[in-house]
Amino acid sequence: MLKINMFSTATKVKGQGVGSAYSELINMLEKHFPREFDIKINNYAQSDISHYHTINPTFFLSTFFKKRGRKIGYVHFLPETLEGSLKIPWPIKGIVYRYVIAFYKRMDHIVVVNPSFIPKLEKYGIKGNKITYIPNFVNRQEFHPASKQTKRDLRAKRGYDQNRFTVLGSGQIQTRKGVLDFVQLAKENPKVQFIWTGGFSFGKMTEGYADLEKIVKDPPNNLSFPGIIDRHKMVDYYNMADLFILPSYNELFPMSVLEAFSTETPVMLRDLDLYKSIIDGYYLGAGDVSEMNSELGKLIQNPDELMKLTEKAKEASERYSESHLAQIWHDFYNQQAGKG
Repeated sequence: MLKINMFSTATKVKGQGVGSAYSELINMLEKHFPREFDIKINNYAQSDISHYHTINPTFFLSTFFKKRGRKIGYVHFLPETLEGSLKIPWPIKGIVYRYVIAFYKRMDHIVVVNPSFIPKLEKYGIKGNKITYIPNFVNRQEFHPASKQTKRDLRAKRGYDQNRFTVLGSGQIQTRKGVLDFVQLAKENPKVQFIWTGGFSFGKMTEGYADLEKIVKDPPNNLSFPGIIDRHKMVDYYNMADLFILPSYNELFPMSVLEAFSTETPVMLRDLDLYKSIIDGYYLGAGDVSEMNSELGKLIQNPDELMKLTEKAKEASERYSESHLAQIWHDFYNQQAGKG
């Protein structure tokens, strides 16, 4: 039995995609390979593989002990992706950025959730043959589509209009996530109800906190901020929505998009290059808030186009399902441990 020690504090801060991805992986491994993998969490006992999901200093120190086995680093962010997320003073920012790369360089192998980050890591001095791309995934039993009647019932249950076109956005309330553009869309479409799930996971350290807090406390009448929603309840919000919009300026592989796909909810995204290598063809891309507004109007007026996006979401959910990724992780761990 392969001994794998997982190191993570990702679930301590609610509302993070990193925590969702980590939880999905642990649940999948324990479900599919209970007799092949002996998994321990934040345990410093001897192991064949140590998989680091977060970059805590205590974890960094543990990499200097030989009994860690093969050290695997999970790259959920790079220094540049922190821009627009956290407000860090420049002297400290420089130290943090250097530490992030130093942590990755301590690994024997790196896993990225988006192949577009491989050349960026190579520029930091990490060799390409030490990097593997494995995408995120979602459990379709947890995130599943609902009938039209159930969608209406869910809206009524949570105090939303049952028959009004509904747009959902999700993620930490940050400038980087494009929340201000989402608010603008709400202002320009008063007949549509907008919902943004998520909150200030890092409090006042959040970039643009003061301005964003004002909006959350006094949003347009057709926009609500229900806060950070427990993950097992998020399926209801996806199923309430006619359309999921994530106007984020920078991402790796957002779990919220996969969750939307899994519930067969149509998806519109800011048209970022990094999406093209992982989910191209499964979403509607828009360059800016003006284009998003135009495309939203078209979808509202043309149900057939919305249905085509629903079918694309269904296709994507099959590609990034738990069952599809289970064997990939199984082979990866065995290969890294020299048993593949």
